[in-house]
Amino acid sequence: MSDEYGYSGFSDRDLQREVLDLEHKSATAARIFDLRRIIGVLFVVYGIIVTIAGITASDAEIAKAQGVNINLWTGIGMLLLGLFFLVWLKLRPTPPPLPQAAPDDEPHE
Repeated sequence: MSDEYGYSGFSDRDLQREVLDLEHKSATAARIFDLRRIIGVLFVVYGIIVTIAGITASDAEIAKAQGVNINLWTGIGMLLLGLFFLVWLKLRPTPPPLPQAAPDDEPHE
C-alpha cells in the first residue's frame, strides 16, 4: 500500500527481484509456446489421421485420384514435416535469456 507521496514500502532491490522473476516466467512461457512445437504436434497428429485414411482407402477412392493413394502420401509428408519441426526444436531449443545482474550485485570500487 502506498502513502500520499507514492512510497510503496518496497526497496529498489525488491522491485529488481520482482522484475527478474517476471522476466524468467516470460521466458518459460515463450519456450512452452514455441511455434515449432505447436506446428510440429499439429502436423504429426493430422499426419497420423490422414495416413490412417490412406491405409484404409478403398480401390474406388484411389481410382478417383487417378490411381494415386493421395491420402497415404500426404499423411506421410505431414508426418515427416511434423517430425522435422519437433527434431528442430530438440536440436536448437529456444535459448534462455541472459541473467541481468542486479545493481547491488555489482562489485564496488
